[in-house]
Amino acid sequence: MKEDFVLDRSLYKTIKNMNKDKMSGLLNDIYYMGVKDASADSVNMDTLREKIGSIKGIGESRLNEIMDVIGREINGE
Repeated sequence: MKEDFVLDRSLYKTIKNMNKDKMSGLLNDIYYMGVKDASADSVNMDTLREKIGSIKGIGESRLNEIMDVIGREINGE
């Protein structure tokens, strides 16, 4: 698990004095740090493939198509 974000006094004072543009930039940076942390590493593709493959009516070719779509979404394609 990732370390919790800590808002210390100096950062609080910096944020308190920010204008709209600087605050927007800071929030975007924080958002993209979160996106980076929530990467595909948290998804076990083998387990996902096994569980989807166990669904009745999903054959090998359909399973491959589903896994391709999932892979492209995770990689942002």
